[in-house]
Amino acid sequence: MKAKILLVEDDINLGDVLRDYLELQDYEVVKALNGEEGLDVFNSQEFDLLLLDVMLPLKDGFTLATEIREINRQVPIIFLTARGQMEDRVTGFKAGCDDYLTKPFSSEELELRIGAVLRRCQKQENTMENVSTDKKDVFSLGNYIFDSGNQELRIAEKRISLTTKEVELLRVLYSNLNQLVTRENALKSVWGINDYFIGRSMDVFITKLRKYLKDDPKISIVNVHGTGFRLEVKE
Repeated sequence: MKAKILLVEDDINLGDVLRDYLELQDYEVVKALNGEEGLDVFNSQEFDLLLLDVMLPLKDGFTLATEIREINRQVPIIFLTARGQMEDRVTGFKAGCDDYLTKPFSSEELELRIGAVLRRCQKQENTMENVSTDKKDVFSLGNYIFDSGNQELRIAEKRISLTTKEVELLRVLYSNLNQLVTRENALKSVWGINDYFIGRSMDVFITKLRKYLKDDPKISIVNVHGTGFRLEVKE
C-alpha cells in the first residue's frame, strides 16, 4: 500500500515540486498551505508521515507539531526548514519530530529520509505486534510499570503516554539496567546512526524521560560525562 504523507508547506512552487516528485516515488501526498489548514487536514484523514515546514503562516511548524503530538504520539514527523541553528533543531525534537531537513535539500535526500523514518516505524510496529500479548513487553521499573507495547508508563493512577522514540530509548536503557549505555550504542539502537545533531536531540529525550520518572526518587538516569547514560534503580 502507498504511504500517505501530509505536506504542510506555504511555498506553493516548492510544495508542488515536492508533491510531484514524491508521487512519482509512489507516495500519496496531501498538501496544506498553513499551520491551521494542516491541523484541520490532519484531523480529517489518516497519515503515515508528516512533512512540516517550520516557517508557516497562521501557525508555525513547531506549534503545529506540538498540537499534533497531543492527538497522536506515534505518527512520524519530519521538519523542512531554512533554519539550521542548533536551538531550532533542539526545539524541533522537543516538539516531537523524528527528523530534521535543512533547506536547500535534494529531492533524493528527502526520499531517503522519508524511507528511513518509515522503515524504523514499521520495524517498531512489527515488534510491538509480535510481542503485544507477551508479558515480557511489560516491565517493572521501580514503582512504575513500563508497558512498551502500549507505549506508556504507569504509576499509581497516573498514565504517561510515550512516543515511539521514547519507548525505544527507555527499552535500551532498561535492558542495560544499572549499566553504562554509551551514546554511540544508544544512537545506533534508536536512530540507526551515530550523528552529532541527533545526539543533541537524544539529550532532549533523556530530559523528557527524567521528567516522566520523577515520581519515584529511587530511579535516576545518570550522565556519565562524555560517555553515555546509566538508568539506575536503587534498592
